[in-house]
Amino acid sequence: MNVLLTGGAGYIGSHVARALQAAGHYCVAYDNLVNGHAQSLRCELVVGDVGDGQRLREVMKKHRIDAVIHLAAYIEAGESVAKPDKYFRNNTIIGLTLLEAMRDSGVARLVFSSTAAVYGSPVRVPIEEGDPLKPINPYGASKLCVELMLQSFAPAYGMGFVSLRYFNVAGADPSGEIGEAHNPETHLIPLILQVPLKRRDSIRVFGDDYDTPDGTCIRDYIHVADLAAAHVLAIEAIQPGAVRVFNLGNGTGFSVKEVVETCRAVTGDKIPTQVVQRRAGDPPRLVASSQRAMKELNWRPKFPDLATIVAHAWAWHKAHPDGYA
Repeated sequence: MNVLLTGGAGYIGSHVARALQAAGHYCVAYDNLVNGHAQSLRCELVVGDVGDGQRLREVMKKHRIDAVIHLAAYIEAGESVAKPDKYFRNNTIIGLTLLEAMRDSGVARLVFSSTAAVYGSPVRVPIEEGDPLKPINPYGASKLCVELMLQSFAPAYGMGFVSLRYFNVAGADPSGEIGEAHNPETHLIPLILQVPLKRRDSIRVFGDDYDTPDGTCIRDYIHVADLAAAHVLAIEAIQPGAVRVFNLGNGTGFSVKEVVETCRAVTGDKIPTQVVQRRAGDPPRLVASSQRAMKELNWRPKFPDLATIVAHAWAWHKAHPDGYA
């Protein structure tokens, strides 16, 4: 299958590209390189913006694309509260541009990179796919808007979609060749690891007064390699005229304090912490039920242990303290 990956040079995209190639698919990464890294790729890279519908049509035709995995997006919940226009323009409007380009090019299969943020503050934990969708920040809302578009495009045009709702993605490829490199970095595990790398003196903990056992937010961490593997299964499970939705997580939640303790154990560093006020738009608990993905996609995480996730991330960051620079 010929697969176009929007945002393919990003953290998740580069891992998905390798998983697809290992499964025998031909990949083309489409990325504007604002946050992506060409060095992370072994496949062909087309530098372009997803907002350029005509360029998308040209690329789809040239490479005879069979399916798209749409990963390009802004992803910071806190920033989305301050800059909602940025998120709806980049995440929602370009999603429509992509769908129109696919329709016009006869490309009828899409895997969409969605998020646990579509649930907002969940009514129960673990969260199931049929639970209420009530995002509490513009990031989650911008992704939900695209999911709603998929629900309309599928019956109207006979297109098939799989929406993957990610929980907290972390770690690095076990080979150590590619990993996480954001500038600025905002994800918890790489931020914590900057302390033993002597890039910061301490790690900030945003609130310790949540209704959780130790007062800090609880999140479900999934290894990026396991997430990538799910995309391969998803692209092979698309059904014409239908939208299938799957949570991707480990089903186990870890608090911020527990993540810090795991990083201390893996690195041997004391990693001082500093408690600061809560961030806007942060729900207390986000933990997935991934039973549907396990049952219907036959997906099984190979690296569910938090210590392994941190160890792979630590190996990458130690070897690449400046990312791909």
